[in-house]
Parts: sequence; structure tokens; C-alpha cells
Amino acid sequence: MIVKTRTNVYDFNFHLVWITKYRKSIFDTKEKCEAMKGFLITIAKEHDITIQEMEVMPDHVHMLISFHPKHAPSSIVKTLKGKSARLWFKQYPKTKASLWGGHLWSPSYFMSTLGNMSKNTVENYIKNQTKEFNGGRPRR
Repeated sequence: MIVKTRTNVYDFNFHLVWITKYRKSIFDTKEKCEAMKGFLITIAKEHDITIQEMEVMPDHVHMLISFHPKHAPSSIVKTLKGKSARLWFKQYPKTKASLWGGHLWSPSYFMSTLGNMSKNTVENYIKNQTKEFNGGRPRR
């Protein structure tokens, strides 16, 4: 999805996955999964993060997201995980007792970029731009 702002045009897509602390099955009911989805949607709206796809599993979260390039991916993850944990413990305080140290999320996460072009296509463009392209435009 291409986004245009006053100063940017971007198409950032990230696959993001993170797990609960000790991979505990915290989201073990439909109600709890829906609650976490609601928290993540609210946080995303507040921070201009576009959620393209999302699934909350018993012990992890999968998301396909996009956000403005002025934000560091690690900051986006920190925001999503930190705020969602605070909202979760506010609504489900008993969960904290079952987690050693009272942390909902493991500190780690997986994130990868997705694009419309392969790495090979971009490499070839960069290598050949002075031969086949004129300042980034095709030669006539």
C-alpha cells in the first residue's frame, strides 16, 4: 500500500511476531484474543500504525503492519508491546500472578520487511543504473 504525505511517499510493510513470556498460553479464549486485538488496534490508531493483518494466538501475536518512515521499527515494537501489556494487566490483573516477574511479553521479537521487488531486482538496478538508466530514468 503506497502512502503519500506532504514530504514522503512510502511503501513499508513489516511482518512482526512476538511471544508471551515463557510462551505461556495467555490468550486461551476467544474473548481474550479479541481483547488483545482491540488493544493493538487502539494503540495502532493512536500512533499512526496501519495494521494490514493480525492474528492473536494463545502464546504469540502475528502482525503485518506499515508505518511512517520517520519511526524506527524498534520504537514501533516497543510501543505495541509496552502499551498492550499495560492495557492487558489493567483489564486482566490476575494474569500477572501467573507470570514470573509480572511481564506479559518476552523481550525478543521477529521483524522482517516485505516489498514488491526482490532483493535481486534492486541489486541489479543499483549496479546497472549508470549503464541502463539516466539519473534513475530509463534512457531513451
